Amino acid sequence: MVIRLAILFLLLAGAARAETLRILVPDVAPVAGEMVMVTVRGEYTSFITLEKLTFPSSDAYDWIQVARDQWREERIDGRTVRVFERRVAVYPRRAGALTIGPVVHELTVMGGPKGREPRPVTAEAVTLTVAPFPAEHPPLAARNLTVEDSLSALPGELRDGETLVRRVVIRAEGALPQQLPPRPSMREPWLITFAAPEIRETRPTPDGPVTTVTWEWNLRPRTGEPGVLPAVEIPWFDTVARQMRRAEIPAIPFGYVSFGENLGGADSLPDSQVRAATIAVGLGLLVGVAGAATGRTRRRWGDVVRALRRLSPVDPTRWAVRRAARSGDLVALRRAAERHLRRRRDLGLPTTGRETAALDAALFGRTGGTADPAALAAAILRRR
Repeated sequence: MVIRLAILFLLLAGAARAETLRILVPDVAPVAGEMVMVTVRGEYTSFITLEKLTFPSSDAYDWIQVARDQWREERIDGRTVRVFERRVAVYPRRAGALTIGPVVHELTVMGGPKGREPRPVTAEAVTLTVAPFPAEHPPLAARNLTVEDSLSALPGELRDGETLVRRVVIRAEGALPQQLPPRPSMREPWLITFAAPEIRETRPTPDGPVTTVTWEWNLRPRTGEPGVLPAVEIPWFDTVARQMRRAEIPAIPFGYVSFGENLGGADSLPDSQVRAATIAVGLGLLVGVAGAATGRTRRRWGDVVRALRRLSPVDPTRWAVRRAARSGDLVALRRAAERHLRRRRDLGLPTTGRETAALDAALFGRTGGTADPAALAAAILRRR
């Protein structure tokens, strides 16, 4: 009799409070590619014997479950309720309205004439507004991104015939493997390169996935003459500071130590010889520029063109920044600023990395607010 009364009490309590399922999202304004932590939460009073929940896939987002489903009891409105939670990291693929759901939790509960009955519970869909990614690059957004560059030897002091092993590890917190960039090219005419297979790994954590990609190369100069392997930039959006940042695989010099030793000469030169050598180098550069202009040194023509672009007062990217500021479109201003800063970096002109900080705060700051496009453009174009 006591057992029957207990079962009757449970059934009456379950009828008094309906089963509920909700999709909970934080109050954020994400950019394309940024992680949005979604929680599917159910509150149940029935005695559940079987359950199955499938998170819906979509061509509008990628997703990954970051932790095991949790079941626990909570006291809600004076009643003990069985609570179900599933945490999923969702990554919008493009800007615009993003709809997540609906989600159906297929339950089998005790009750009914047959003892068990199916009871599906549905969570209504939710919609987010996604902002465009603030740069003309494939979206890569993370809480933190680090680059580890390890070398097996000093690249500028290799022994004759020695091979350098370079290993680069990129670690991104809150990003998916497919969002990290492809392996960069480590090829130069004077370099022999062998690349090991790429390794991409993802470790789920309660705060989102942590993804690492590992690249490894075996590098050996073809000759002893020194060369430089250029740096590789990795632009990414900092979801904490709400601004674009740039990680870098640094440039490294290459050369056999025997090449420098075979040059001979004293360890240092007198000041008079240093001045003479400086004058000679300057004259040599002038001759090289003149020769390139007449087609005699075609290999240097690209350097000459780059030098002329640096000295030229005409910069169409500055005009584009001012034009975007006049339009009042902050997204267009961010893209124009990215093109302007990329041109400066390509030409070797100075940048601070903070030119777009105020613009990024206006576009993606958590507090929002108004901004003066003219003042933002002036900060971007300020002479350094």
